[in-house]
Amino acid sequence: MTIEYLQASTMPEPRRAVGERRTGSLRSRTHALADPAAQRQLLAACGPTLSFSGAIAAAGLPPLRSLAIDVMQINVGKFCNQTCRHCHVDAGPDRQEIMSSAIVDQCLDRLAASDIGTVDITGGAPELHERFRDIVEDASALGRRIILRANLTALFLPVNAGLAEFLAARGVEITASLPYYLAQQTDAQRGRGVFDQSIDALRALNVLGYGRGNGLQLNLMVNPVGRFLAAEQSGMERDWHRELERRHGIQFDSLYTITNMPIGRFLEYLQDSGNVEDYVHALAQAFNPATVPNLMCRSTLSVGWDGRIYDCDFNQMLEVGTHRSAWQTIAEFDPSTAPGREIAVGPHCYGCTAGSGSSCGGSLT
Repeated sequence: MTIEYLQASTMPEPRRAVGERRTGSLRSRTHALADPAAQRQLLAACGPTLSFSGAIAAAGLPPLRSLAIDVMQINVGKFCNQTCRHCHVDAGPDRQEIMSSAIVDQCLDRLAASDIGTVDITGGAPELHERFRDIVEDASALGRRIILRANLTALFLPVNAGLAEFLAARGVEITASLPYYLAQQTDAQRGRGVFDQSIDALRALNVLGYGRGNGLQLNLMVNPVGRFLAAEQSGMERDWHRELERRHGIQFDSLYTITNMPIGRFLEYLQDSGNVEDYVHALAQAFNPATVPNLMCRSTLSVGWDGRIYDCDFNQMLEVGTHRSAWQTIAEFDPSTAPGREIAVGPHCYGCTAGSGSSCGGSLT
């Protein structure tokens, strides 16, 4: 199979899941893929002959090693108000893994003791964590750039009254996920009614000044509905600016495209449809050496809800730990020893290096 690049203007109808529609997390359904080890085994069995490390070497590049840490990405837990079909975190309302207050304090202590410039808060739905505002408040007091990865619908739940105003007052950058600018494709991935709620949230953020070029950054992150690579990012961004303004009067700053990673519930979708091997091989065939220097794992520290640390969020979900035995938890982390460490890789890494590349900040080339 040759993987397709999905153009926004030619987006097909979403494919129906094979069998009964899944309504809960892998963990709640006691699915075999709820175990990260089972996911790693499936990827290894279906992966390309040439390992990811081998692909880097074949391209004449040195082994993948880290630079200084610029971003501390904190995953505060798997609890979320949505259960999205593509979710690599396997998050949802039925997940109870939540970062403890003690580990939140450890993250903030290590942040204060370092010169890491950016705090990237993710989940689940991070806004639902009871210490979320504390993280924002402390990081803001330290003068750090703060990014919230939002699904839009959690921002305006009754429990979060006044939260958007709180974020705006502290200049928090919002990167919000939205699969498409039409309801059918968005709801197919995220659940019935999610699109309309997301549009309402974007309008409310615009009213607060987000996305209007005045310093309150509002980015949208889009991943394809199905087993596709996204089209070229700048072209999609032009389409989205035009269509969201025309259809809904919504403005935003940047559009980030991200590849669906063969992890979590998207891996289940691939398995159900018999496409795991085809998809992973297609990602490998689209390997682009030009993306490697900008891979987010080179400058990001990923902190799990239990305090364990990883080279990236995707490694975290597969429980692929770092090669740095001296620090395995955030309490042990020493940023001065981070540069030059070997980065742990696997077949899933082809997802970040396919085509124009994929990261938490969009394409890499």
